[in-house]
Amino acid sequence: MVSTRETTPQTIDLAEKRVVLHHVSWQSYEKFLDAMGDSHSARLTYYKGTLEIVAPLEAHENSGSLVGQFIEILTEELNLNLKSMGSTTLKRPELKVGGEPDKCYYVANEPLVRGRTVDLTIDPPPDLIVEVDITHTDINKNALYAEMGVGEFWRYNGKTLTIYQLQNGSYQEVSTSPTFSWVEKERLYEFLKDCAQQGETQAKRMFRTWIREQLSR
Repeated sequence: MVSTRETTPQTIDLAEKRVVLHHVSWQSYEKFLDAMGDSHSARLTYYKGTLEIVAPLEAHENSGSLVGQFIEILTEELNLNLKSMGSTTLKRPELKVGGEPDKCYYVANEPLVRGRTVDLTIDPPPDLIVEVDITHTDINKNALYAEMGVGEFWRYNGKTLTIYQLQNGSYQEVSTSPTFSWVEKERLYEFLKDCAQQGETQAKRMFRTWIREQLSR
């Protein structure tokens, strides 16, 4: 069964286009990935028989990029090593789950995967994943990434950031990031607002200055 989710024309134009296929086997999902190749721009997410194909548009891509820059600036200023994997396909065939998140990072476990291709059959899962879903998704991404064992999951809907921490096999919403525990979510909102009003370069300079001021106290 194939379904497309209808939203208002403005939402479709500014966020994402989605196609959902139900009762898809794992083998068919892997054939989709092979057919689309390594450089495909659409994002494929598979969870226990449901395959969602998303074509991200400007609002989605801009949001994902800025949230990613926010994280990367934090790690640079805090002198934390980082392995950034972008939208790399993450697959766990034995669980029948696969995803291509907007952003994917190793931080605490970065030394374990530094300088080589990650293999989730032997390597730990990413420490932090970011997903932007401005329009509705049919995939239970909380369950998907919890089953993968991802310790921290950020979800941004175009207005609100929700942060989840993996606890006893499931996600619990938390007020601050376990990785950046002293940074309130409001700082991200201010950063995004500054990007929109003053430009990304100036916003990044201002954010770096703020971080250094906090660290010098």
